Amino acid sequence: QVRLAEFGGGLVQPGGSLRLSCVASGLSVRTAPMDWYRRLPGNQREWVATLRSSGTPVYADSVKGRFTVSRDDAQNTVYLQMDNLRPEDTSVYMCRRLDVWGQGTQVTVSS
Repeated sequence: QVRLAEFGGGLVQPGGSLRLSCVASGLSVRTAPMDWYRRLPGNQREWVATLRSSGTPVYADSVKGRFTVSRDDAQNTVYLQMDNLRPEDTSVYMCRRLDVWGQGTQVTVSS
């Protein structure tokens, strides 16, 4: 079964950190770009970051310098390390590989 599952969301204070995991089943995180998105009002999605199959990361300007995307090939997992979180980062975060999406994990940044 082809599946992506996100973990690691939660409630954190502004300035805090979280690390999200995207665990892949039935597909490889190495052989295609892996994307992170977050949900916007109106069921829109905002692109956050991409880890290319070469291992090169690309970030949206809104998270550049604060978020880091990486992967563990042995665990078939992609990570999103989020530092210096802001209230405007509050959202449901989802990973994607081509046409496969995870269900998302809620991140809430609030004092």
